[in-house]
Amino acid sequence: MTASAPGVAPAEAPRDCTLCPRLTAYRERNRAAHPDWYNGAVPSFGDPAARVMVLGLAPGVAGANRTGRPFTGDYAGDLLYATLSRFGFANGRFAARTDDGLALHDALVANAVRCVPPQNKPLPVEITTCRRFLLGRIAALPRLRAVVCLGRIAHETLVRALGERIALHPFAHGARHDIGGLAVFDSYHCSRYNTNTGRLTPAMFEAVFRDLRAYIDAEPS
Repeated sequence: MTASAPGVAPAEAPRDCTLCPRLTAYRERNRAAHPDWYNGAVPSFGDPAARVMVLGLAPGVAGANRTGRPFTGDYAGDLLYATLSRFGFANGRFAARTDDGLALHDALVANAVRCVPPQNKPLPVEITTCRRFLLGRIAALPRLRAVVCLGRIAHETLVRALGERIALHPFAHGARHDIGGLAVFDSYHCSRYNTNTGRLTPAMFEAVFRDLRAYIDAEPS
């Protein structure tokens, strides 16, 4: 675990975090049904010196909750890590297993809520409670320059964590917001539902990361 500054929460939740009773109970039910799964608060994954953070919503029950790595084990990771590789933020070795040799370059992937929620829907109180670890993660990335928010909830969680008003920074796919020295890029979540319905196409997703890549390349390293 990365050390945090005094008064700042740690960057990662303990694996058996009990701050949210509903999520704790759900994790215990999954642990009883699937004792070989990770079944814990999923830590962030990537480069500890990253200038880019990709922020999702929460682990999927049979994805990151099973494997213990964000966006690993379900469809969303296929599109995310392929796109990160296309734009030079990953080494292209994603095989939806934690032993696949995947490494991220100048990027880190995290979730706004670290424990899997029932029906993939965290409650507002759970989002607020887990925000301390997002703040800790941001504090532990001294070179952070940009965040890609996957979906409205991730976007609003980040905006609130940065002390800004949602009304001044509304979520919109393809939008960019400048908040507290960070460039915040918005995308619809790369879920199977969004891609199957055409709400998000690979081209739309790549356009966000193309803008991100241009921004990072123009920034001092």
